[in-house]
Amino acid sequence: MEAIQSWVSEHKLTSIGGIWASAVGASLAYSRARTPLKPSLRLIHARMHAQALTLAVLSGAAIYHYYEDHEAAAHHDGEN
Repeated sequence: MEAIQSWVSEHKLTSIGGIWASAVGASLAYSRARTPLKPSLRLIHARMHAQALTLAVLSGAAIYHYYEDHEAAAHHDGEN
């Protein structure tokens, strides 16, 4: 698990781009199978879903980063 965390930490933009592209693909595949929309509308919906997922991932990463730094600072203060 730490290997994945370190890779994601080093390749943040690649990770976010991969999640975004995966979300667009998954949303397009889902909407193609489920709804009779025009391709342009499918693409718009797919982009909206991908953007929402990307915002959720970025929010989660920000929260994780905040608590990781907060915990490290608390640990450092406890040593002094």
